[in-house]
Amino acid sequence: MKDIQNIVILTGAGISAESGVATFRGPDGLWEGHRVEDVATPEAFARDSDLVQKFYDERRAQLATVAPNAAHLALAELEAKWPGDLLLITQNVDDLHDRAGSQKLLHMHGELSSAWCLACDGRSPFTGQMALDPACPQCDQFGHLRPDIVWFGEMPYQMERIELALTQCDLFVSIGTSGAVYPAAGFVQSARHYGAETLEMNLDPSEGSFHFHQSRMGRAGELVPAWVEQILSHGLC
Repeated sequence: MKDIQNIVILTGAGISAESGVATFRGPDGLWEGHRVEDVATPEAFARDSDLVQKFYDERRAQLATVAPNAAHLALAELEAKWPGDLLLITQNVDDLHDRAGSQKLLHMHGELSSAWCLACDGRSPFTGQMALDPACPQCDQFGHLRPDIVWFGEMPYQMERIELALTQCDLFVSIGTSGAVYPAAGFVQSARHYGAETLEMNLDPSEGSFHFHQSRMGRAGELVPAWVEQILSHGLC
């Protein structure tokens, strides 16, 4: 196994599920009782903004009831101690990586704690209820805020930066992802194409498990701290 210098890490819903953040899929998932088309598309927002705002207001309020777990904390520790380059990309819209201390962090699907004003195109930190049609913190206009979330049919954020990082990394790690949502599901293939080692850590095999050099199955709160200790000690994945 070659020495590792540059690392790109992708996290998905599985890493936050252990903190009590509801996932989208499954019998208790966020989609139960809601169709994707009703709450997570630009068309849904245009058709029934109240429903969409209330859905995300509930998710935003939930953030106060959860905390980073051992996996989030271990990744923050890795960032602080790793001598090479590291980029943490998350598909999650919660703030658990932020609260754990990660700073080299990219929210490719947006953030619950951010508002996007359709009047001035400004983005601002936001922790309240958008269903109340508050004023934009930047332009003071009322009724123009939407969740700063990438909905189905919209382009994820900072794809150029992500694609460049994938061409330059020595190791690509995927944690707690289903491997079903593109473009993130294709990151492993891009990284392998440019010569990176690839590692998956997941509760169950993802749809793209066969693309990875290594797969480790189990809880993120156990697998990730053990892996971080390993790579910090030996520089190998």
